[in-house]
Parts: sequence; C-alpha cells; structure tokens
Amino acid sequence: MANRTDFEVRLSGLVYGGSALGRLEDGRAVFVPLALPGELVRARAVEEKAGFVRAELQAVLEPSPLRIQPRCRHFGVCGGCHYQHLAYNDQLEFKRNILAEQLSRIGGIENPPVAPLVPGEAWRYRNHIQFHLCEDGRLGFMPRQGDEPFAVEECFLPEEALMQAWANLDFEAMPEVERIGLRAGLDEDIQVILEGSEEAVPEVLVEDLPYSVVHLGAADLVTLAGSEFLFMQVLEREFRVSAGSFFQVNTAVAGKMVQHILGLLPATGTDLLLELYSGVGLFSAFLAPRVKHLVAVENSPSACADFAFNLDEFDHVELYEAPAEIVLGALSLQPDLILVDPPRAGLERNVLNRIVAMAPRRLIYVSCDPATLGRDARRLQRGGYQLKQTTPFDMFPQTYHIESVSLWEMA
Repeated sequence: MANRTDFEVRLSGLVYGGSALGRLEDGRAVFVPLALPGELVRARAVEEKAGFVRAELQAVLEPSPLRIQPRCRHFGVCGGCHYQHLAYNDQLEFKRNILAEQLSRIGGIENPPVAPLVPGEAWRYRNHIQFHLCEDGRLGFMPRQGDEPFAVEECFLPEEALMQAWANLDFEAMPEVERIGLRAGLDEDIQVILEGSEEAVPEVLVEDLPYSVVHLGAADLVTLAGSEFLFMQVLEREFRVSAGSFFQVNTAVAGKMVQHILGLLPATGTDLLLELYSGVGLFSAFLAPRVKHLVAVENSPSACADFAFNLDEFDHVELYEAPAEIVLGALSLQPDLILVDPPRAGLERNVLNRIVAMAPRRLIYVSCDPATLGRDARRLQRGGYQLKQTTPFDMFPQTYHIESVSLWEMA
C-alpha cells in the first residue's frame, strides 16, 4: 500500500459477507464492502492482519458495468442491505457462486452440485422487521458501522401491511426497550413486539392501536393488547406463531422450500423421520402426511406450544422439548430420514456425530449460512455421506444471506 490507510485496488470477486475481494501488492487479501468485481477503487484500511485487510470504500475509480443506482437512500449507511447496487438477477448468480465456493473451499467438495438460486420477490417480502429506538423515540436501524441506531425514513423490504403499521406508530424514548418488532400475519393482522432484558413492562399507550402488542422481557411474555400470537399462511396452510417463536420472514420463499423438500422424499416411503430444530412445525406439518412416524425436536418453549397446536391433527407425530444433543443422547432411534434446520451456527459437533452414528439413508440439511454448511459438509463426508444436490433459495433479497436445502445420502 502507498501508505498505512488509503490505497487503490482492483477487485476480482464477491465473497460471503457482502464484500468484494481484491489482492494487495504484498499478496494479502483485501475485503471492500459496497464494491463490485472488476472495479478499481480507492479504499481505506480499517483492520490489518498478517493475511488480510478489511477496508472501507472511499471512491469507485472505474465502476463495473453491473453497478446500478440503489433504491434506498440509506444504502451504504444501513447495515441491513448489501447488494442494492446490483440488479436482482446478478445478485442471484453471485449468491449461487458464493455458495458453491464455500462448499468447495470449506467443505472440500470438488464441483459441488449447486442448482440455480430459486428467486423471490426482490422487494416488499419481509413479514417481520425489527427496529431499535433512537434517543428521541424514533424508530431506527443499526448502521453498518457504529453501535448507535439511526432514524429510518424509508425501507423497501417489509410487506406493505408493515409499512402502513410503521407509519402509525409513535414512541417516546424507552430505555428499557431494546428492540421493537413488527410482524404481519393473515388478513394483514399486525403484532408489535417490545423486547428488552428488564422485567419491568414499559408503559405504552395502546388503546387506539388496532394491533396486538406484547412485551418480551426477562419475565414471561406479557400481552398488552390483542393476542400473543398471529396466524401465518404457507401453501394455504395456517400456522399459529407466538411472539417469541421464530418463523421464516419470507412467506412465499418458505412455501417454495417446503415444496422442494417434499420432492426430496424417497418414492418408497419413509417409516421414521426425525426432524431437529423443528420450530413451530412449518416443515413437519407438510411432511407428517407423507411418513409413518415423525419425531420432532425443538428447544424453544413457545415454538413447542405452537408446534403442538399446529400439528394437533396428527396422532403419529411426537415432539420433544429439549436441546437436540440431549434428545439424541437419550433416545434410541433408527430413522430412515433426518431433516435438520439449525441456527446460523450450524450443527453442534456432538449432534452431527450422533446423526452420523444413526446412519440414516438420507439427510436433508436446511442451512442459512454457507460457511457453517461448508464446515458441516466436511464432517458429513468423513462420516460416509455424499452430497447429492444443493438448492439455494433467496430468502433475503438485497442482502448477502443465502438459504439452502442440501440432500445427503449414505455413500
């Protein structure tokens, strides 16, 4: 570099995390957010290590022909979107290549069988959005850099019903509230979720609000108005989702994932299916009619309560409310098929080891992080499994996040 901070670099590709990759004269990799492959940029180092440099974009000296004008005025400041400067079809292609690169480099899979990315709506797709409160009570997002929220004037990711609700909300500063969530359900029902680490319930005027309002604090959930849950609909099936339960934020793409998973079931039928991290039962509800016996495992009490409600019609479904590693250590099962949908951290080592010890013929792995999928892929191969196919789904357009469904079979 010409000096210790500013330098010029030609960028060559996009990497997982949203940055463009280049090489410095000394051979170190450099990562530059908001830049694109092929561009010559001026950047400023913000972190230097022996093998890489993280930098901030200062100027685009030679722009890529792929670069477009971002739609949102907050792009580049907000930490939520990463790819608004790319046309949507280009985002899909880059994401597919990134997933393949992670499976190859981290997972050790030569020419991984990655299908084209299944698209979603590029905008207005989120049924759930979270805000932070600014000091003056305005709703804000966290910036790409820094730890103080900034007031948001526009966002093009939430569903229209959430946008209308957002416009109707007016808060004062509430130090005890760390986040405010908005979730849209069936018939444009809206739930406002106040989250904090304190037991005290904030004083909020809810009399004139046509929404449900709940508080999730250190104590139990408190319903301030309306109901503690909403109903969501995927492929014409309704799901009860409590305020404290996770549900996929992109309802349409969630339906595409369900259809894809159903297509991965063996034609010969499945006697026993084990599902880990089952949540409120999104996948289980569609899988249950196709298998003879389904055992589900979930650790969240609210998600388990929702699961029991959502799958009450099935007598051949069992649910265990406990961490996956405890259930797998206590049960003696020989499933034909295991489906896992772990959090971003992927499968814990002892969970993966127990899966391998069970030796199901097929494993379906739903991943929201290509890096941890790549790590687990290497371990699964050592356990005798072969990757048959991976299909990525664009659950989060305009961001670097990549959801995928992988099918593994015992070699």
